Amino acid sequence: MRDKILEKAREMFLTLGYKSVTMDDIASELAISKKTLYKYFDNKLALVEEATVGLHESCLMMVNAVISQGYNPIKENFEIKKMFKEMFKTASSSPIYQLRKYYPKIHEKVMKKEMVAFSECLRSNLERGIQEGFYREEIKVELYTQFYFSLVFSIHDSPIENHKIPELEKEALVYHTRAIATKKGIEELENQLYTNN
Repeated sequence: MRDKILEKAREMFLTLGYKSVTMDDIASELAISKKTLYKYFDNKLALVEEATVGLHESCLMMVNAVISQGYNPIKENFEIKKMFKEMFKTASSSPIYQLRKYYPKIHEKVMKKEMVAFSECLRSNLERGIQEGFYREEIKVELYTQFYFSLVFSIHDSPIENHKIPELEKEALVYHTRAIATKKGIEELENQLYTNN
């Protein structure tokens, strides 16, 4: 039952927003009593925290699944972007922005984990891109990891309407890739832009 509650809570928080969903709403959707809900979670804050940590872990697993496909580094970034677009297509607005606004302590905790996990993915992508000739050899991997991470998360950390986020993310990815790509990398970028239109 605990897992069912978490799954339903994650779905509702993403679709309707963290603030607007109540414990009553979740209990009603699951056709259980509030007493049953409180048996597993002391309050909404505890449920938000656990659901959000679970969402972060789920995202990381999906990113790793994309990485394991062995795409070239530029295609890999486009596939990850596509995965996030699909995952958050029903979200009312950016979950990161909502967390920061309504649950700042949970936001801070989750963002620390995100920084570590996704910075490692970005770093690995850049290093592989250099080795395979898609990115220029002289780029500073740590610096560009921070640049891109900051760029993407600044999109999610603002009150932008959710339907505008995928286009902004795409533009951020194109901007990032053009800044570091070799001629071979630019050709692959153009190929991805053509096939992902």
